[in-house]
Amino acid sequence: MQFYLDGFRGGDPDIRNAAPNRRDRGPHAPLPREVDVLVAGCGPAGLCLAAQLSRFPEIDVMIVERKQGPIEKGQADGVNTRTMEMFQAFGFGEKVKRESCWVNQTAFWSPDPANPSHIRRIGRVQDVPEDSSEMPHTLINQARIHELFLDVMRNAPSRLEPDYGWSVVDVVVDPDTEDHPVTVTLENTGINPGETATVRANYVVGCDGARSNVRKAIGGQLHGDAAHQAWGVMDILANTDFPDVRQKCLVASQSEGNILILPREGGYLFRMYVELDKLNPDERVSSRKFSADDMIAAANRIMAPYTIDVKQVVWWSIYEIGHRLTDRFDDVGPGEDRNPRVFTAGDACHTHSPKAGQGMNVSMQDSFNLGWKLAHVLTGRADASLLRTYSAERWVEAKRLIDTDHQWARIMSAPPGQSELDGSGMPRFQKQFIENLMFTGGLAVKYDASALTAEPAHQHFATGQEIGRRFHSAPVVRVADAMQMQLGHVAEADGRWRIYAFGRRKDTSAPGSAIHRLAEWLAKDPASPVVRCTRAGEDPDAIIDLRVVFQQTFESVAMEDMPPLLKPIKGPLGLQDHEKVFCVDHKGMGDIFDMRGIDREKGCMIVVRPDQYIANVLPLDGTAELAAFFDGVLLRQG
Repeated sequence: MQFYLDGFRGGDPDIRNAAPNRRDRGPHAPLPREVDVLVAGCGPAGLCLAAQLSRFPEIDVMIVERKQGPIEKGQADGVNTRTMEMFQAFGFGEKVKRESCWVNQTAFWSPDPANPSHIRRIGRVQDVPEDSSEMPHTLINQARIHELFLDVMRNAPSRLEPDYGWSVVDVVVDPDTEDHPVTVTLENTGINPGETATVRANYVVGCDGARSNVRKAIGGQLHGDAAHQAWGVMDILANTDFPDVRQKCLVASQSEGNILILPREGGYLFRMYVELDKLNPDERVSSRKFSADDMIAAANRIMAPYTIDVKQVVWWSIYEIGHRLTDRFDDVGPGEDRNPRVFTAGDACHTHSPKAGQGMNVSMQDSFNLGWKLAHVLTGRADASLLRTYSAERWVEAKRLIDTDHQWARIMSAPPGQSELDGSGMPRFQKQFIENLMFTGGLAVKYDASALTAEPAHQHFATGQEIGRRFHSAPVVRVADAMQMQLGHVAEADGRWRIYAFGRRKDTSAPGSAIHRLAEWLAKDPASPVVRCTRAGEDPDAIIDLRVVFQQTFESVAMEDMPPLLKPIKGPLGLQDHEKVFCVDHKGMGDIFDMRGIDREKGCMIVVRPDQYIANVLPLDGTAELAAFFDGVLLRQG
């Protein structure tokens, strides 16, 4: 973590210097009349977006929430490895690691052939495959995740806070103006219920749930089906003789249904998803009047011969499984050729069962994809056509989620012996779980070729860093201070692009190497995207951040020989940044060149988007292709 760039100051380094001319957020201050971005909903998607935009004090953001304050318990709890990587970029990944329960193993239980009314353990699987991510799969209260995002917002230069007690009831886009063309009607749900207010915005993002008024206002509909199966979920403090209660467990009984057990943070709390009754095609789960006692009774039937003695039900809910997807994620209708102004994210555009643990994760990845694109456009870094890529990229991933979860929910609810996977030598749900590990880790996302994701012409230079997938971190040593670390952890959620340049076998820190030539070209050549896209007076890494990795070990790399772009002078005091140069990890955690299939003879460049996805792989001398790529994304700045 770097701080003091703007001068020394004491206190918490996570609290950034406040920007001037901030909005008055006093208890009696009026709502703004105009904003750049209005976000509807303080769920994971909305808070992730607001937290990212809060890093840009020049962008005026308003986030509204119909509730009177933040949630305190319940709802989602699973944080997959991809989301943990994103949390690291926001600065609170280590905090979640410390506070959460880690999912290390998943145990599978099914009927005992010798006594089918009783269950027995049939196997265990490592939950996160080796080297799939440096981050764990964790379980933590969704309310705590909200609080961590709120802290990022409060500590940002804009000191962003939600406006609680306001709900979006209508959104209207004026196609004849570019000046705050979206009019949002808000309704007070707090101390003055029914009172309305209007706010004009340049962009609106609906993160307001499955019943989203933003989606309805732009003509979006959720299409799909329901499984007509009632499930209950409860967070409980309980005693039990079930031996695997502190592991993730999938339990299938002979005739009483299924259970998913998830240990939670704190050592005592755990969550149970309990299958209840099948619903008639025209029946809603609310008509059954299920209670927490019904869930507890069902759990004891399913877990026989084991029992559970519940001491406290912290939170519970009853739901029915449905799989629905909207036809688009923005306000551009079929046949229209214009840039979008209104977007939806999270449950507003896709809903599914909670048992694959993807709802909160995919929702945050939606808005993480959108946030940097809005920031690029609103700060003049990119043309507004960039925003068309949001729906194109995220709809495909949402469809993948719906299809996979539909299959998973069907297998989880089928009684033993009634699935096409039965009889394969491994119980259906264990086999499906293993096959889906990359998906449940959030690592199956792969963006198709576009202006943001190049064709894989040079993929062979980095076979383990696939274009379109997220940048897969690996250990390195920082040369300036011999710090052993993960290379991917240099990336923050700050809207910057990264170029990771990996040296050739013969490259050394001495002048004249391919790394030196690349750095000199980026710093000085008129065609360089650093030269073209960095504004006068900005730090040289303000929009494109170059990092290099040498194959030599720490003592063989000389910082004094590095070119200026790798020891840039930055900030108002003109301080030198010493953290751009790395070498292979010689301390035993692994060689990044071997681990990620980097060509040792020729090296390469890996271009990474602000949302941590790989945009391009190029040879070290592929400067013309690098310039052409960025010309298709970023605007020239003078």
